[in-house]
Amino acid sequence: MEICKHNDVCGGCIYQEIPYEEQMTMKAREVVRLLENKGVRPERFLGVEGSPLQYGYRNKMEYTFGDEVKDGEMTLGMHKRGRFMSIVTVDQCQLVAEDFNKVLRATLDFCTDRGYDFYHKKAHRGLMRNLILRRGVHTGELLVNIVTSSEAAFDGEGYVARLQELDLSDSLVGVLHTYNDGLADAVGCDRLEILFGRDHYMEEIMGLKFKVSAFSFFQTNVMAVEKLYTEAIALIDGVEGKTVFDLYCGTGTITQALAQQAKEAIGVEIVPEAVEAARENARLNGLDNCRFIEGDVLKALSDLEEKPDVIVVDPPRMGIHPKALQKILNYGVNQIVYISCNPKTLAENLEMVRLAGYAVKILKVFDNFPHTKHIESIVLLQKDG
Repeated sequence: MEICKHNDVCGGCIYQEIPYEEQMTMKAREVVRLLENKGVRPERFLGVEGSPLQYGYRNKMEYTFGDEVKDGEMTLGMHKRGRFMSIVTVDQCQLVAEDFNKVLRATLDFCTDRGYDFYHKKAHRGLMRNLILRRGVHTGELLVNIVTSSEAAFDGEGYVARLQELDLSDSLVGVLHTYNDGLADAVGCDRLEILFGRDHYMEEIMGLKFKVSAFSFFQTNVMAVEKLYTEAIALIDGVEGKTVFDLYCGTGTITQALAQQAKEAIGVEIVPEAVEAARENARLNGLDNCRFIEGDVLKALSDLEEKPDVIVVDPPRMGIHPKALQKILNYGVNQIVYISCNPKTLAENLEMVRLAGYAVKILKVFDNFPHTKHIESIVLLQKDG
């Protein structure tokens, strides 16, 4: 595929001009280097696995309204590389399905035609703030969420009509209008209106159904994460009849996959919306042997009476806090599977894990985000002796 036309200005991709195999090698080498700097050398390194799709793999995008040059025409897209206040229209992005590019262009044209102004971050004035697009890769469902301030009226009916005119590959199942008057440069939700259809889309991962609402976290590259999760679970020496803890579980994808085999699977997550979604999805999948606890991992483990046989951790980018990690290690389970989205904090955590008597048995790297700097890893930790 040709180099993206936005490559020189968009801050999204940084490796697109490098051959894909070389990208993967570079990222895997960096993971190994960071671990070795902390004295961590896995007994077996299983290499790096690429994404099933190198392009069009993202199932969610959050675009921002703004301008590329001060007082220029309104744009809609991503922050310009090295220029946080400038927004570049990215209607030919190669990391997303073509439907996303079509909806972005139609949305920008609609707002320009109506004479709407974008929200100015410094002055805190203006109407248009963000466009969030989400899709079910296996279900072909598309969810559109337009985010505005409440400063002026937005023609929701006209917007839905414009979207319904588009020739889309996916099925438009919902159009939402989020009102956000927060001062922070982040998508908040003061009020949510359904302009058309429903407030969620459906997705399927590893044979399980998931209802994904407007703001709930969900894996960005579904086809790649299915491979990662399948291999992570396969590292465990059987979960049949065992109690498994899935810590930092998000919407509970791994928890539910484990529950299909384990005696009991318990997920812990601090984000209330994610826990609510996890519980609803477990009901949807008819799983009565998994439950979800809302709260900080350290406190939740202190309150839990159950003792795990196996622990899976999938922490956010900042890794696991040392106090929480010590609590996890104190269980003394034979196997811990660590799924990481940040090799730097993974290395820091594994340094502590080794001192607690765990061997780093297996490391495998997954390039779930081609052309970007991001990389995922799975590690099997086993109790020495």
